[in-house]
Amino acid sequence: MNSLTFLDKEITGTEKKQIDFKAGDTVKVYTKFKEGDKTRVQQFEGVVIGISGGGINTNFTIRKISYGVGVERIFPLYSPSIEKIDVVQRMKVKRAKLYYLRGLSSKSSRLKRMKETELIEQEAGEQTAETSK
Repeated sequence: MNSLTFLDKEITGTEKKQIDFKAGDTVKVYTKFKEGDKTRVQQFEGVVIGISGGGINTNFTIRKISYGVGVERIFPLYSPSIEKIDVVQRMKVKRAKLYYLRGLSSKSSRLKRMKETELIEQEAGEQTAETSK
């Protein structure tokens, strides 16, 4: 058994992070940085354009526009440098990978926001799926 399989089996149950966001959602990722002897937290806010991998190898890509330039960053979900992930907005998308946002200008790349009723229905569906397991 290789070490990756061992780690994947070790992170099960309550220790395993639940992905409570999907492609299209706007999230804030708080990451720890060490500068000299001080540690600080920096946030990166943007749209999730894709989630890849599985198990301990799960990564997610976030895209934001900073001073007119598109910036993408890939975060490992199980990285110890990630302090927390907050969902700012939930968007309604029909694809799992939103790579088409790379070629669009800022106004044309706007996504539709989920209505409150859709959010309630989605959360109710997730809760019933969890209880049936």
